Amino acid sequence: MNKNNTLPSVVFFGTPKFATYCLTFLIETGFSVLAVVTAPDSKAGRGKKIISSAVKDYALSKDIPVLQPINLKATEFISKLQKLNASVYAVVAFRMLPKIVWSLPPLGTINLHASLLPNYRGAAPINWVLINGEKETGVTTFLIDEAIDSGALLLKESIPILIEDNFEILHNKLLKIGAPLLSKTLLQLSGKSIIPKTQKRSKLLKLAPKLNSDNTLINWNRPLGVILNQIRGLSPYPGAWTILKNNGENLRIKIFDAQIEKTAHFFDKGQVVVKDSKLMIATNEGCLICKEIQLPNKKRMLVSALLNGYSIGPNARIH
Repeated sequence: MNKNNTLPSVVFFGTPKFATYCLTFLIETGFSVLAVVTAPDSKAGRGKKIISSAVKDYALSKDIPVLQPINLKATEFISKLQKLNASVYAVVAFRMLPKIVWSLPPLGTINLHASLLPNYRGAAPINWVLINGEKETGVTTFLIDEAIDSGALLLKESIPILIEDNFEILHNKLLKIGAPLLSKTLLQLSGKSIIPKTQKRSKLLKLAPKLNSDNTLINWNRPLGVILNQIRGLSPYPGAWTILKNNGENLRIKIFDAQIEKTAHFFDKGQVVVKDSKLMIATNEGCLICKEIQLPNKKRMLVSALLNGYSIGPNARIH
């Protein structure tokens, strides 16, 4: 039974923090969430401790049934969904659903995506808007269909991207506007006061592919502004990386925070220098001043603390 007759009954699909915030918002605003579908528990740490998703932990705290299918097409899982007989499904940061699932509810299956669609379809939209130096982003709700992030658009909300934003900061901003937008979409879809709009299809649209070791590697031939945007877009996870050649070692390091200094210098391109307690990487345009980095098998550290116990040799370079 719905707590409020004007609100549709929902099955919620999601796993990470972003999804948990949205689920919490729906519950607190009176939606009847009949069940939560989330990722199976995983093992983590040296002791291989069983770890459940944040969404599962919250759902159980509210006595909401939790489903954790390995196979989304499994007969048993589909049967459980059919018995729930929800009006609509809401999806936030979950894997791709098969048609046998997303076509079940009468009002359809809504996805909340962290970009202004049709731009930045894909797995890592928040990262890529920062990497590409965009000035604006937002969240979009749409109806799921066969292709990835390409269904009919429902509602959008935009925010400016500030120079101090990194992935974590922007993620948290989008989270706060995403949950209310999802709630608004569910209400309007239920009241038939929203008209889905077909997404544009163009080769000029920007995409947000999955992050990997290739596209997170810093290319020092690029302009300093582009390098800084990459660092912002990958901080704190997974981190922009490069190879530091120092004191006879080749070290894969990650840079999480930096600033640009576009002044003339006499250093070689790629040279790593400590000057006035600053760790500087020389480029053709100037220097990247590293403020927070991570050495292999070490924790993230402020450079000011790192330099107290770590020596940068006279021939140190990045490559």
